[in-house]
Amino acid sequence: MKRPYFPYLILFVFLLIGHIVFAQNDSALVSVQYKLVKPKSNQIPNYSGDLQTQTARLKSEKPVRILVLDQDNQPGKNLAVKLQNISVPEGDKKFKITDTLTYTDTLGIAETYVILGSKEGMYEISAQLVKYPETNFLIYKIFARKTNWVFLLIAGLIGGLGLFLLGMTMMSDGMQNAAGDKMRTVLSQITHHRLIAVGVGTFVTMIIQSSSATTVMLVSFVHSKLIKFKNTISIILGAGIGTTITAQLIAFKLTDYSLLLIGIGFLLNSFTKSVYVRNIGKTILGFGILFFGMHIMSESMYPLRSFSPFIDSIVKLENPILGILVGAAFTALIQSSSAFIGIMIVLATQGLLSLEASIPLLFGANIGTAITAILASIKTDREAKQVALAHTLIKVIGVLVFLFWIPRFAELVKIISPKSLLPDGDFNSLAETVPRQIANAHTVFNIVLTCLILPFTNVFGKFIEKLLPVKFVEKPILKPIHLDYGMVKNSSLALSLAKKETIRMGKLVQNMTGDIIIPYLVKKTEVINEIKQKEKEVNFLRDQISDYILKITRENLNEERVNESFQLLYAVKEFEQIADIVSKNMIKKAARWSKMDFEFSVEGKNEIINYHTKTQKQLSRALEVFENVNLEKAKAMKEKYRRYRNMEIELEKQHFKRLQDEIIETISSSKTHVELMTYLRAINGHATNIARILLKWPVKTK
Repeated sequence: MKRPYFPYLILFVFLLIGHIVFAQNDSALVSVQYKLVKPKSNQIPNYSGDLQTQTARLKSEKPVRILVLDQDNQPGKNLAVKLQNISVPEGDKKFKITDTLTYTDTLGIAETYVILGSKEGMYEISAQLVKYPETNFLIYKIFARKTNWVFLLIAGLIGGLGLFLLGMTMMSDGMQNAAGDKMRTVLSQITHHRLIAVGVGTFVTMIIQSSSATTVMLVSFVHSKLIKFKNTISIILGAGIGTTITAQLIAFKLTDYSLLLIGIGFLLNSFTKSVYVRNIGKTILGFGILFFGMHIMSESMYPLRSFSPFIDSIVKLENPILGILVGAAFTALIQSSSAFIGIMIVLATQGLLSLEASIPLLFGANIGTAITAILASIKTDREAKQVALAHTLIKVIGVLVFLFWIPRFAELVKIISPKSLLPDGDFNSLAETVPRQIANAHTVFNIVLTCLILPFTNVFGKFIEKLLPVKFVEKPILKPIHLDYGMVKNSSLALSLAKKETIRMGKLVQNMTGDIIIPYLVKKTEVINEIKQKEKEVNFLRDQISDYILKITRENLNEERVNESFQLLYAVKEFEQIADIVSKNMIKKAARWSKMDFEFSVEGKNEIINYHTKTQKQLSRALEVFENVNLEKAKAMKEKYRRYRNMEIELEKQHFKRLQDEIIETISSSKTHVELMTYLRAINGHATNIARILLKWPVKTK
């Protein structure tokens, strides 16, 4: 019997072929059907959740998102995605993935959150399709901040800013002490030449590291009548340029060398005998501390790179009005545009600040820096207030000029600044380029502003005088004009102010000496009350100047400044002794003489007038020698005194000869005549002593 094997054979062949075909198709599906990618969104930064940062122990701010696409790049729906932990910081056992198995939605996206562990550092997880293990897989990294990162941020900012300001102060003090005489020279040679005045403002601000301090100094000088308001406008413009040099220095990334600078500066400042070298060391030490403070601020700000609220607020600063207000407020608060720009540069080094956001802040800083001068001018006269007003208006004018072309200004700054090889907008690209761009924008702004205002300084000065006219009111008599206790730490400039007040005292004494002869010659006593009033002012100034100089000497002075302080105190003493001769001796004698019926003989009166004239000339020479430190004239004064001393002896002989001739007027006026000549000779001696002390303790003031 024949069995039907053939149909079974055909069925077996078909089954075998079907199995092979379907197996091949299934293999092809597994290998090419799906792929995993990290999704992106134009509206939501870091949409995939990769490389996000969150505080340790907290749930991630954004979910981890995985996009599944098929071979036609269409969303893969309702596909299972498995997530698992790959690595955590050493010692952490708290890290958790909220859903280790999640499914894609209609858009092909699966998502889950993670709860970070207790340790700071990097956490890694992987994502993979469950049914298709041979597809690609993704790795996500999430960074954990310390739980107390806000405290560390605030502490780092406060401490870093404190070191930054301390370094700036030390650098300023060191440079001022090293270049004190040069500063005095340039300030004493301020002229009406605009370019020279701009150079003066630039130089002084470069030394003292603050345009605000320069303007405050100008307010003080105008109030002290050392310079006129109109001469300050060009200096203010130069101060704006000078402060950009500080920003340029800060923009150099020298934080890696800050500790080396601190070490070098400390060695020079602590282990050298030369005062000049010690001041240079103090400057370097301050420079190093400044950059170390910047390093601390920069490190403490690093977590802000991933803190969305802060990033959002920084983006808002690209609004010009808001940026200007913030910049002005912060600069007014810390009263230093250099310090605020330093903070901006620190933010920029972390890639947190774009140039477009920096420019409005710069404009605000330039306005805010005027607040310091305004505060300094509150208790000054109107002419000094004009300086603060001029400074403020100059900055406001500059901001208004630049405000309407900020994008073009930003492009110009980018053209003249170094470029980065990294993609635009990247944190590291911003960190590499924006610090220098900020410094360059600050420099361009102030140079262009100077070029715009400088040709019209006279017109601008008249405009300020119309806005704030000077009211001429009689000043109280007992009040120093030139002394400013705010300048005491700057010994060179403070001694200049003390000298100016001493000269004023000397001129009062000179007037007293000139007026006292009137009652003797014409017997009119009205002038005596005026002399007494001047004597009170002389005594007041003696105490004020001496106290001021003693405060200066409490600072760290070099030998030359100590000698100059002694000269000033000595001159004050000599002027005061001349005033005592006039007020305590000659006034009493004049009052008695004016009540007598006696008269000097014609010859005697001429001798008194002649010798009094010589005394006045000697006193005038003393003032000139003292003011200009003219050692040649000081030597000439000593020779003059010898001649006057011989002249006085000769006049005394002639007087006694008239007594022998029994001239009636000579006999009746003899005692007064001799005493008067003695007083005048003593005044001659005190005036000459001022020249003697200059020759004995010579110093350079120019």
